[in-house]
Amino acid sequence: MSKPVVFNQTVLRDGHQSLAATRMKTAQMLPVVEKLDSMGFNALETWGGAIIDSCLRYLAENPFDRLRALKKLSPKTPHQMLLRGQNIVQYTAFPDDVVRAFVKCSIDAGMTNLRIFDALNDTRNLKTAIAATKEFGGHAQGALSYTVSPVHTVEAFVQMAVELEQMGADSVCIKDMAGLLIAPVAYDLVKAIKAKIKIPLSLHSHNTAGLANTAYYAAVTAGVDILDCSIAPFANGTGQPDTLLMQEMLQGSGRETKYSKELLFELTKYFEGIYQELSAYTSPDNERTDVGILRYQVPGGMMSNFLNQLKEQGMGDKVAEVMDEMTYVRKCLGWIPLVTPTSQIVGTQAMMNVKMGRWKIIAQNTKDIVLGKYGRTPGPIDPDVLKLVCDQTGQKPIEGRGADLLAPKMDELKKELAAKNLPATDEAAVLYAMFPQQTEAVYNGSAKPEVKTAAPKVSTSTDIAKTRRVALTVDGVRKDILVEEYK
Repeated sequence: MSKPVVFNQTVLRDGHQSLAATRMKTAQMLPVVEKLDSMGFNALETWGGAIIDSCLRYLAENPFDRLRALKKLSPKTPHQMLLRGQNIVQYTAFPDDVVRAFVKCSIDAGMTNLRIFDALNDTRNLKTAIAATKEFGGHAQGALSYTVSPVHTVEAFVQMAVELEQMGADSVCIKDMAGLLIAPVAYDLVKAIKAKIKIPLSLHSHNTAGLANTAYYAAVTAGVDILDCSIAPFANGTGQPDTLLMQEMLQGSGRETKYSKELLFELTKYFEGIYQELSAYTSPDNERTDVGILRYQVPGGMMSNFLNQLKEQGMGDKVAEVMDEMTYVRKCLGWIPLVTPTSQIVGTQAMMNVKMGRWKIIAQNTKDIVLGKYGRTPGPIDPDVLKLVCDQTGQKPIEGRGADLLAPKMDELKKELAAKNLPATDEAAVLYAMFPQQTEAVYNGSAKPEVKTAAPKVSTSTDIAKTRRVALTVDGVRKDILVEEYK
């Protein structure tokens, strides 16, 4: 009998990142964490991606405190995070000592599985994070960023998977961030990778174009080990396939899962209430099936945030034009996959091209892509764009790994924190390295949660039956966290 496939549960990270601009608060998660922990998922995705930025920038939360609180209430299930390789969870590369310190702090705070990817699929940018994860006792999952272009082939992805295993990865993930993977290719890709590697293979996708469920089914028949699923309404659309729906689709496959339907119905009802509470950040555009993604390839995790940004720039009526421009910019930048941070870089440049005229203003991050500071691009840079950037900067493209040019920074960061009378700890330093102003505000107590008017609240499942306090120790200090339990 074939081994059952297992699910990772993404509702506490990618689910709300993709459908509610990463605005779910820790307090909205705590009431159901123990329920999630009881279900036997392969992992709970609770951290990484845009979570850390959102905690600091919008929610006035310390992201490490969130991780500890969630782990406290879900000790049985491994926790999973998304790590952008040398970029950690930011848009630029950081020195090796900062990457290592971040990995250690994450694992010390309760993280188990680190899914590590590089936006360009340059494996040199994964080496430090993979080695550090294994050194500090975590599970290192190497991810390949799936995309469709003239330079991306099944053979190239298989070779990358083999390379990740050789680098010491404990598992491999096909990361289909834009939901482009069609069922026949999913079958062929999984079959080919499974024939070449011995470690587990995971598949992550988004249902933006309505393809993910069938791609998942095809991958299961081809032998994939793990699927990423979420819980409605933080599922489907630009999010991952719904757990209950995917479980039902697998009936009769010979690899069925048996997660509690009763609990999944309860959780769906609970999250419907949270979805309503976050209605200021949700949009029908993210909930519907959009075949335009097959052309634009914009990842689900970016879409809800990007649409908000266009509205804030007064370009809400230019969405289609900006999306078309993204395809052009991506081609000029060597057919780079669209995944954080490259999706944001390409999106920002496309927005500037539409607003100001093509290449009238070139963002610094775009210049860094062209100059090789993010790594090797899959295809060649457009020669006209390359010349324009080189002329503007007086620089030539670098050779080798960009992080090799970066000096260690942890000692300097700690000195800056101490000078500001802030904790000179590794945790504070790695956050400060990426988000200095936001980190300072959270640590000195001046940060205030974002207030955005939501639609009137309707009756939901979040009626409170009782509350209790859970003891949690943070940096040696005992804290009591109020946990609400729903009926």
